[in-house]
Amino acid sequence: MLVAVHTLVAGHRLFDVLDLIEDDPRVQIMFTVAPDAFNHPVHRHLSDLGALVLPWEQATKLTFDLVIAAAHGGLSELHGPILMMAHGAGRGKYSAEPERGGPVLARKTVYGLDSARLARDGRVLASKILLAHDAESDILLHQCPEAMGVAVVVGDPCYDRLVSSLPHRDRYRRGFGVTSGDRLILVSSTWGADGLFGNTVDLLPRLMEQLAGTHFRVGVVLHPAVWSAHGVRQVRAWLRDCTEAGLRLVDPTHDWRAAVIAADHVVGDHGSVTAYAAAIGRPVLSLAGVGVDRLRPGSAQSIVLRQADRLDLSGRIAEQFGVARPLDRDTVVQAITSRPGQAGTLIRRALYELLRLDEPGRHRGPAPVPDPPSTSTLVVVAS
Repeated sequence: MLVAVHTLVAGHRLFDVLDLIEDDPRVQIMFTVAPDAFNHPVHRHLSDLGALVLPWEQATKLTFDLVIAAAHGGLSELHGPILMMAHGAGRGKYSAEPERGGPVLARKTVYGLDSARLARDGRVLASKILLAHDAESDILLHQCPEAMGVAVVVGDPCYDRLVSSLPHRDRYRRGFGVTSGDRLILVSSTWGADGLFGNTVDLLPRLMEQLAGTHFRVGVVLHPAVWSAHGVRQVRAWLRDCTEAGLRLVDPTHDWRAAVIAADHVVGDHGSVTAYAAAIGRPVLSLAGVGVDRLRPGSAQSIVLRQADRLDLSGRIAEQFGVARPLDRDTVVQAITSRPGQAGTLIRRALYELLRLDEPGRHRGPAPVPDPPSTSTLVVVAS
């Protein structure tokens, strides 16, 4: 079995899936770093985890009983049945698709459910395409009808694992150095010019300045592509004043979900982390207009940004956190997954069907996410 890891983000999702099958002695799992602009931290991360990593050139010459991936680059070069899944909270973002050799189309397509990524030369690449929500089936029918025969709605393994981890919140908070009297503000930014980190450069300095000397603590989860695109040294330099003032940085190679569960409030944008935070009941604040036009109406990200309270950086920030309340959690969850609590069972079934192996026993259910590293009060970000 080959795991094609394009980015750290894709890797986080794939390791949730590997937990469903990795202990089966009939299955040998190998990894490869797949083509992607942001793949350069992946090899070191896989090596640190003790994974058996094949060079891409070698992986493209072998035939596997199963290939799994959470992104699309280079999959047409791999041999074997492919299981394809999303690496975020469903498929909630638009992308403008160019015609073959022509200009960008005016119409919007939903990223990851389109023929340009799912098919090559009229052939659907995947043997199974995992969907989180029934609504994605409707989109797939419109954008890539030839893939309907291999699509299966399985729910969202990331959401299910967040839920299984909620009872461990106090332990995660201790791991981040948050005491019983503290309130943890977590800032989440996706990558790109319309993410919070790229769009609102004064957000973190203002939070640290206004909340200094209070019972509020501030942490930040930056999309791994932020680190990859700018370089670890540069991101550290940009945030040096904030980290010296006590800002907690979450290492992009570590599981961000512990920070979301530990948080009391989340300041977020149109990224998946913000949607997941709202889905587990964390009050979410956003900055007006950031990223909304990129979102599919009805997606969890769209619902969260349209319903979240707006953070006014010119006002009294501590008071705004004091009155912020959670969104309608059920509404957000229903937009993220059509099979809450079932993703592990359904994905495991799909894996064994493609491997043509009998599914052993009963899966133990999603494990809680790992505790933060002991250095999380001042996290060292891996290069």
